Amino acid sequence: MTRSLFDLNGRVAVVTGGTTGLGHAIALGLAEAGADVVASSRRLERMEKVAAEIEALGRRTLRAASDVASRDSLLALHDAVLKEFGKVDILVNAAGITHKGPALEVDEADWSRVMETNLTGTLRACQIFGASMLRAGYGRIINIASLSSFVSFYEVAAYSASKAAVASLTRSLAVEWARKGVNVNAIAPGIFPTPMNVKLIQGTPRGEELILRTPMGRFGDAWEIAGAAVFLASEAASFVTGQVIAVDGGFLASGVNQ
Repeated sequence: MTRSLFDLNGRVAVVTGGTTGLGHAIALGLAEAGADVVASSRRLERMEKVAAEIEALGRRTLRAASDVASRDSLLALHDAVLKEFGKVDILVNAAGITHKGPALEVDEADWSRVMETNLTGTLRACQIFGASMLRAGYGRIINIASLSSFVSFYEVAAYSASKAAVASLTRSLAVEWARKGVNVNAIAPGIFPTPMNVKLIQGTPRGEELILRTPMGRFGDAWEIAGAAVFLASEAASFVTGQVIAVDGGFLASGVNQ
């Protein structure tokens, strides 16, 4: 029987920020497609819950905490994964934070905290796990960008700047690593209610405007992000690199919706 292009059996995936929100949905989606998945974050209790969900799908996992703001933490995660599985094939960088406020008043400490997690944290993970992938001659890296990689959102300048930079970093790494068997892409999620943004968009004027500007007329469900991740992690995307794929209900395509 021919192996499906989307079959991830035998692959090992690491998802930073993989225990909440979209990272959680992606981790479970990769496991459902056949991969062994390590969903890592700073909180052990959340890791325990998600690890049990992955194991319930018949996949192997590892309970290993990480903080993308710490290179030592990511190195320890990397070493634990290699010790347990012998390799890493797929990396998803889903850890992220935001800060809302007028750009004129953004404190430099808040700006730096957002950049440290969203941009530099992504670079750290790409460097650490990418090095092993390059040695192996195979890898799939999926970064999480944002609609604000392309358009401006009101009063989230630090977040928007960090995510625009993630899109640029994705292209840079893709070009550098394309001939070495490592594909680097990103997903730009549309509006998905998550613990990070739910207070900003549920039942608020901001949320109403976002739905109005989304041609499908609704927010996304977390599971709807998983398909794009499975595609980018699979052999179906063997000739896809340096791309930022929007999963946004048509938001970026829209001009006037009525």
